[in-house]
Amino acid sequence: MSMEVDLLLQEAKESIEAAQNYRSELQQRLHGLNQARKQVRGSSGQARDALRRHFAELQAAATRLLAERLGALLDEVNAIEADSIKPLDDCQSLIEHGVGQADELLREGEAALRTGLDEKEDKLGSFTKKAMHIQLDSLPEVPALVDVPCVSAQLDDSLLNLLKERVTRHGAVSSHPPVQIEELQERPGGILVRWCKVDEDFAAAEFRLQYRRSGGGGGQYEEAFSGRDSEFLVLQLDPHTDYLFRVCARGEGRTEWSPWSIPQTGYTTLAPHEWRSGTDGYILSSRKNIALRNDSAHSRCPVLYSSAPTYYCGQTLSFRIMTAGQVDGRDSVGVSIDSKEEESFQREGAVCISTNGAVFVNGKEMTNQLPAITVGSAVTFDMEVVSLLPLSNNNLSDGGNFKLRVTIGSGNREVVFDWLVDQPTDCFFFGCSFVHSGWKVLVF
Repeated sequence: MSMEVDLLLQEAKESIEAAQNYRSELQQRLHGLNQARKQVRGSSGQARDALRRHFAELQAAATRLLAERLGALLDEVNAIEADSIKPLDDCQSLIEHGVGQADELLREGEAALRTGLDEKEDKLGSFTKKAMHIQLDSLPEVPALVDVPCVSAQLDDSLLNLLKERVTRHGAVSSHPPVQIEELQERPGGILVRWCKVDEDFAAAEFRLQYRRSGGGGGQYEEAFSGRDSEFLVLQLDPHTDYLFRVCARGEGRTEWSPWSIPQTGYTTLAPHEWRSGTDGYILSSRKNIALRNDSAHSRCPVLYSSAPTYYCGQTLSFRIMTAGQVDGRDSVGVSIDSKEEESFQREGAVCISTNGAVFVNGKEMTNQLPAITVGSAVTFDMEVVSLLPLSNNNLSDGGNFKLRVTIGSGNREVVFDWLVDQPTDCFFFGCSFVHSGWKVLVF
């Protein structure tokens, strides 16, 4: 009887636990639905506000521009009218003055005819002289109607038709931004961000990537990248810290940018690569990811290693040459199993590429060669474990029983080879060696 009770109790406990898990899962889905609803409602409200604000600004600007154009055209009419009326007014004043003189002459002539015989001769003589002085046969010229301006306004519906055409195509509403962040991949001290188009009809000519710390104290977004590539490695990020990333695009032949993508949260658990402090002959940046070979004359060892074996198989290690100095055959950048002091990185237990493009494996130069390293060159190392070889394998004579597949890339070329080492390992030091000063190397 007790066994049946124990079974029932166990089943009840399992059912209760399953119900709790089921309720927890449902609550998480409700939270996800609420977040989705907030995104739809919030983005719709922001879109409505942006549309109203934009078209209100357009209306105000269009009203102002139309008023300014109307005022300019009215000013032109006023100027033409003023310039054309002045000579007409002058002519009218001259004619009115002549009419006045003629009236006065008529009155004097009529008065002279009515005078008596004893005064008539004097009056008529005076009238005749005055009439000759006025020159009654000289008349002012009045311009013909075809010779004076006839002001008109030339107006048509072309602007309205053009406005209708442009307004009907102005602006757009989309349910999703044309580009979205596709992948956030952690790297030492950074995150590799990849994005892609989700609108196949959108012909993107350029992208922008921004990021900021997540949370209330994250501050403003910072510009990380602008260009045609669809991925970018954001460096100098603090490990175990959430960052928000967003991307937008500009269409081919357009000046405006698309809406920002939905921000995605990413973080890195990998500490940034750092050069080792205190190595004679090298100066490090504040973040220790940039090393400069200085002109120390007492440099005992020209090899500079990483502060720890922070490069792991499966990752990509990159070197970028920021400045260059005098070239020497021993100059190299690469990866090593240990960090023992050597006079060159071209040694046993290391793979590297020299500044002239030669590749060295355990100190031996390969026949394959990469482009020479110059200012701006980027060199990448990728490694993966291939297999553990049997102890009796003939390859032991080549240096080990643990095989690693190494890919070194430089410029637009790469070499791939197998590296045999004595002991299984998946973490390595990185390093560089430069004989002369002036070489500056960024590692990431």
